[in-house]
Amino acid sequence: MRAGLKWGLLITVLAAGALWLAYSGNNREHEPQGIDAFVERHWNKPLQAQGAPPEHFSPREASLAPQSCAECHAEQHRDWSGSLHSQTMDNGILWQARVLPPKQVKRCLDCHAPLAEQKALLAQTLGWPEAPQEPPPEYVSPDLHRQGLVCAACHVRAHRRFGPPPAPGNPAGDTPGLPHDGFVESAAFGDSRFCASCHQFPEDGPALNDKLLENTLNEWKASRHAKEGRHCQTCHMPDRKHVWKGIHDPGMVRQALSTNIEIGESKDGDRQVQASIRNTGAGHYFPTYLVPRVRLQLIAMEGEAGERIVLDEAVISRETDVWLSEEFSDTRLAPDAERVLAGVLPGESEAEWTLYVQMDVAPKEHYERMFAGVLADTDVELDSETRNILEAALVDARRTRYSMRLAERSLPGGIAN
Repeated sequence: MRAGLKWGLLITVLAAGALWLAYSGNNREHEPQGIDAFVERHWNKPLQAQGAPPEHFSPREASLAPQSCAECHAEQHRDWSGSLHSQTMDNGILWQARVLPPKQVKRCLDCHAPLAEQKALLAQTLGWPEAPQEPPPEYVSPDLHRQGLVCAACHVRAHRRFGPPPAPGNPAGDTPGLPHDGFVESAAFGDSRFCASCHQFPEDGPALNDKLLENTLNEWKASRHAKEGRHCQTCHMPDRKHVWKGIHDPGMVRQALSTNIEIGESKDGDRQVQASIRNTGAGHYFPTYLVPRVRLQLIAMEGEAGERIVLDEAVISRETDVWLSEEFSDTRLAPDAERVLAGVLPGESEAEWTLYVQMDVAPKEHYERMFAGVLADTDVELDSETRNILEAALVDARRTRYSMRLAERSLPGGIAN
């Protein structure tokens, strides 16, 4: 492989990691008070290994597998299974894990598969020198490293369960007789700061044009949504649902944007048309990351199947080169910012006009360019299995694309005259 290839810039991940720690240690010290203190300790990376479970735990109580959690938390598991959190170890990162130095992969895993036990399993799978020689304990399922951001990544430390204060009608975390000795309650699970560990770079983190590559929490802090008490969980975990929808979901995008089409006074027999697209629903930039690319078009269509005229168009994205060394443009919408498309509707027509804003979304556009570039680079040597995984990753990325109409308005025949 070409020595100068900048593998380390392929995936945006948070800093400092180390190889998985041995299966030992079970820290049950008193938890710190306050959300900041809780979050700092809870997400002190790399996460420590769970250690030996309490002797009175059943295999199900000790297990770190999401399937074990599902026996009592079926709805949460079902939602998680359909979310991107369950796909953080997909083909797009697996091929990189096979070619990147272990030190860099471990940093990726701090967010993509953060449990020490997951890192150990991947180390064994890839034959890293530091990989443990013994098989994993019974409470570690052999495919745990492939399941991404599992329940235990957020909810288990040293075999203690953590979660938000119970919903009305549910028992308190310290109720005697609960499975796995109940759970430690923390309001942090409903606070945006809980998400920052994997959605906000530190001040000295990777940046372009003096802008962090990952700045979601800071974008939210500067918005009215923070002042009005809406946290990440308000939109991305409504009613505590473990769905975490975002740019990949058309419904979530509709919720983020408000679109309005206006027809102005006629001029020389034509009509002035204007569409405004405003970020009213997202408490951060739309989109917050540099990976997606969104194209907007203001379109006029004459009749049911007549001529389709693109009156205006714009791109919303933070576009960089694939190695994240140069920023070409940043046209994202800050909270409450808008993009305006405008054009002229031709006159001299008796047909009905349909005006609409077309949105084409490529949620993984940056990865599409990156993956295709690596596959086409004759200087990059990949073994056949890695190349197959990368090709599948490119297919997966392209499949996430979708299109929709944000707004539509009809004009009766002859109105443009």
